[in-house]
Amino acid sequence: MNLFDIIGPVMVGPSSSHTAGAVRIGNVARKLVGADIKNAKIYFHGSFQLTGKGHGTDKALLAGLMGMPVDDPRIPRSYAEASKREMAYAFFFIYLGDAHPNSVKLVLDGVNGRHREIVGCSIGGGRIEITEIDGLAVRFGGDYPTLVIRNEDIPGQVQQVTTFLAEEQINIGAMQLYRSARGADAVMVIECDKEVPLDVVSALEGLKGIVRVTYLSLK
Repeated sequence: MNLFDIIGPVMVGPSSSHTAGAVRIGNVARKLVGADIKNAKIYFHGSFQLTGKGHGTDKALLAGLMGMPVDDPRIPRSYAEASKREMAYAFFFIYLGDAHPNSVKLVLDGVNGRHREIVGCSIGGGRIEITEIDGLAVRFGGDYPTLVIRNEDIPGQVQQVTTFLAEEQINIGAMQLYRSARGADAVMVIECDKEVPLDVVSALEGLKGIVRVTYLSLK
């Protein structure tokens, strides 16, 4: 536990879960798209659905999707800011089963033409978890440069990726493995100690058995 866990973030808004956490979910989702957001469909689940608007969760998510930090004074005016940027958005309700009560699904289109569907949740104190990307289960907090690698579920994939990263002097801080079923889609989530150069990300995508690489940069 650190000081941030005790006192929470410096932020605009009444609730670290409904406001600061929502901004951070938007921030991370925007970085996963890798460009400004052109169109956003925002689906509230659970507590976000019941009390989110009163706590400013809608404005906070929009602000995060536009790249604003949690203490940005423009957060209460994020609707107007989105209009200025010609960013289309719409809010909906959704039931995500046993997902965390403070969960949201984001269906996003970037100005770069990239489409992403992301589920994230606010777990308190401004901390978040991304739990799904494009239909595949993941779990990471967005606190470190992160590689989300979709790969064929065949022998040698983990060794191939970790060896490649070691050769590129990229140290792995944490790694998680997921798969939908034996021999089906598999996912590696790798949190790195430093930023991964884009040419390294591109080279990863060219390795045998790698289907797609999504990179979360903190820059």
